[in-house]
Amino acid sequence: MAEQMKAYRQASKKGTQLERYATLDALSKVELDLYRMKEAGTVVRGEIGHDAQVTALDMTAKTPKATVSDCVDLSRYEAYDVKARKTIPLPTAQPKRYQATGTLERWKGRWMVTHIDTTRGGAC
Repeated sequence: MAEQMKAYRQASKKGTQLERYATLDALSKVELDLYRMKEAGTVVRGEIGHDAQVTALDMTAKTPKATVSDCVDLSRYEAYDVKARKTIPLPTAQPKRYQATGTLERWKGRWMVTHIDTTRGGAC
C-alpha cells in the first residue's frame, strides 16, 4: 500500500517498487488508476488509513496463500487537480470507510498481492 500511495501521489509508478509486491492482475488495476489520474491531471494527497487483518492463511499449499481484510479509511485522503490547484471532493456516495479484500501468495520468500477487491465490502 505504501508503494501504491507513492505512485498515486505523482500519478506515475516511476520510482516505485510496485512490481516487487504486486502480480500482473493487481498491478494492472493500479496502472489503470494511474492512467486515469494522469489523463485527468490529478494526484492524491493525504493518507489512506488501513486496519488490515489476515482472515485466511494456508501455509501448507504448494504456493502459500493468504486473504487480508482491510478497513480502508479515506477521512484524510483527497484527490487534487494539479492544473486548477484545488482539491476535488470525493463523490457524495463514496463512503469514508469501507471494507476491501486482498489475496496474496508467497513467491520466492515474499508476499505478493495477486488480487484486490474493493467492490464487495460494505462499511466498516
